[in-house]
Amino acid sequence: MRRQITQSLAFNLLLALLLFAPAGTLAWPQAWVFLILFDVCGLATGWWLMRTDPALLAERMKSPVGGGQRRRDQVVMGVMSLSFAGWLVFMGLDARRFGWSRDPFWAQGLGAMLIVAAFAAWIAVLAANTFAASTIRVQAERGQTVISTGPYALVRHPMYAAAILLFVGAPLLLGSLWGLAWMALFIPLMALRALGEETVLLGGLPGYREYAAKVGFRLLPGVW
Repeated sequence: MRRQITQSLAFNLLLALLLFAPAGTLAWPQAWVFLILFDVCGLATGWWLMRTDPALLAERMKSPVGGGQRRRDQVVMGVMSLSFAGWLVFMGLDARRFGWSRDPFWAQGLGAMLIVAAFAAWIAVLAANTFAASTIRVQAERGQTVISTGPYALVRHPMYAAAILLFVGAPLLLGSLWGLAWMALFIPLMALRALGEETVLLGGLPGYREYAAKVGFRLLPGVW
């Protein structure tokens, strides 16, 4: 838990730097709300995992660009991480320093609710799938099996689907409508990540091919 708190605080300091430095001011209430929501929800998720599934917590605390996975998947995750950082910098410039876009208070409230909903959806995914690691690999040492219950009965990659709530909620809360345009970058990157994961699971996890045939959509039911 100490390691979880340390990592969470370090990540939040990085988030604060990426938001407030381009904004040029600390007087940005929406950014403080974003950081508090992210920190509280993240720590609560970590505490819950520590109590219910410490093995999964250990897996999720590993670097998403670490070893044990294909070079292609490491590159995709690295690009996603850099894109996420650039997104935060852009929203600081947009919403605070230059004011290129604004949104009403009700939209900011909706954004906060979407962020909380994203974490709630991630918890549902983690509760259903004890193998939902941060890296793409078949966890033979943990006896990985196909998960088809809970959110996995709807789409094959509910973790990525839930991220869409964050990518919509954060710009709304922060007051950066132009931040929503970054979905045009995030969606293809998540699709590449999902396709890479499926390649690994189809080749190394017994029963995944039958599961993929049964659950036809990857991210959004009726769409893809």
